[in-house]
Amino acid sequence: MALEVGIVGLQSSGKSMLFAALTGAPGDVGMASIPDPRLQQLAEVVHARKVTPAAVRVVEVRGTGPELLGKLRQVDALLVVLDGFSGTRVPDDDLETLKLELLVADRDHVERRLERVGKQAKSGDAKLKRESEPPELEPLTTKPLLSIVNGPDGIDLQLEAELVEMTEEEAAEFRGGGESALGAIVRRLVETLDLITFFTAGEKDTRAWTLRRGSSAIDAAGTIHSDIARGFIRCEVVRWDDLVAAGGHAEAARAGKQRLEGKTYVVEDGDVLNVRFNV
Repeated sequence: MALEVGIVGLQSSGKSMLFAALTGAPGDVGMASIPDPRLQQLAEVVHARKVTPAAVRVVEVRGTGPELLGKLRQVDALLVVLDGFSGTRVPDDDLETLKLELLVADRDHVERRLERVGKQAKSGDAKLKRESEPPELEPLTTKPLLSIVNGPDGIDLQLEAELVEMTEEEAAEFRGGGESALGAIVRRLVETLDLITFFTAGEKDTRAWTLRRGSSAIDAAGTIHSDIARGFIRCEVVRWDDLVAAGGHAEAARAGKQRLEGKTYVVEDGDVLNVRFNV
């Protein structure tokens, strides 16, 4: 499953512009690529016909009521957009207002759930009992929260949304070769959630994937496809820079840079995995 984040903000804060800038998509659900310069280097070495970056699933909520905010209980983190442009709002005050909205949404959710569970408790169903525990309730107030000021002291989201309409080369030239502010936002998310990136590198498709730090090779296999995890045999592992320096998988193996690992191997950031499986 892709990393998933929710965008929230008070009215006219610029949250729709952030969604457009991140995804370039209409509607309120889209995908945002995670920039990683290592991916292209790997693709060039293996002569990949397709290059697929890791991605974040982005969900925008058009409002702040408890019912609307409740749609974000499955996300991994929240991006809070604060108005720093209009001059009529104080970003820090708006942040506190939004935190209160999240708290109210959690309170209402807990009260509704406990009321329902209480009515059915006589059945003795263990699942109903678990529903009253915090992990099952998925409180919004415990999710990582990253605030983004839309304005001179933060990010010009209108400009970023307009740059999405340009080619990557044109946008980079407009920025003077500097990094996209959106790239910095995505990187903050990755750091906040303590994620690493691993790669699969083949001629057909070279791809980046995100994984929780400390996860195993079997977890990585499941990230790629559940069937691969189910039929896991072993995986070939090589560091991305060793693969690039060697010039290919066969060359890296001959140089002793590639090794075999089992399902309990803890994947490290920058690992290139080739999972052997049988289903």
